[in-house]
Amino acid sequence: MTPDAGPATSGAPVAATAAPEAPGPDAPGPDAPGEGGADVVPGAGPEREVGVGPWTGDWPSGDHWDPDLLRHGDRRNVADHYRYWSLEAIVADLDTRRHPFHVAIENWQHDLNIGTVVRTANAFNAAGVHIIGRRRWNRRGAMVTDRYLHVHHHPTVEDFIDWARSEGLAVLGVDIFPDSVPLETYDLPERCVLVFGQEGPGLSEEVHRAAQATLSIAQFGSTRSINAGVAAGIAMHAWVRHHAFGQ
Repeated sequence: MTPDAGPATSGAPVAATAAPEAPGPDAPGPDAPGEGGADVVPGAGPEREVGVGPWTGDWPSGDHWDPDLLRHGDRRNVADHYRYWSLEAIVADLDTRRHPFHVAIENWQHDLNIGTVVRTANAFNAAGVHIIGRRRWNRRGAMVTDRYLHVHHHPTVEDFIDWARSEGLAVLGVDIFPDSVPLETYDLPERCVLVFGQEGPGLSEEVHRAAQATLSIAQFGSTRSINAGVAAGIAMHAWVRHHAFGQ
């Protein structure tokens, strides 16, 4: 993670290196002013603060500024240009430029990788994240980034597939099956939903049958598979390379 710089507009003091918020196993972490997140680097001692402190000088004008954050400082893990913005303002701004791909994760066994997938979906500004199966999922790895996304729940695969078809989205599984095609050479459609299975059992057969295609990621070592959270990041980045930069 790169060090946090201060806001571009004025001179609130910059504290130490940025660090992600520290949510609990099934919920975001304790709230800091304005939204939430830890205000110290985990394990670094109580005096090493993260983010930026209270705004110095005259407060800026505009509805997107959060008075509590301006008053107390912004300790969140957000991009520099979002410092002191309210959560609602950040989400509204992200909504103006969401990418038209979605991400779905099957959640039958409370997979700890789901939080990592959600955090990556935030980094690539996915249109939405969909949890298939159990509604509750482990948010620890999401580092509070689910607050900036639109997260939807589908109790069954059938419900999810019906939703995807109603939205005109191509359903693409990511897993190793005999009929899987290489992600590296597949022409990813712009409007699609990438579906990931559980760590271990992988994608369910129900999703496999319903998917337009199942994509595999090229591997060159001895292991048969890679971590589900890592696979999700590779697949999302493949979409970004193909569509966000015209490659």
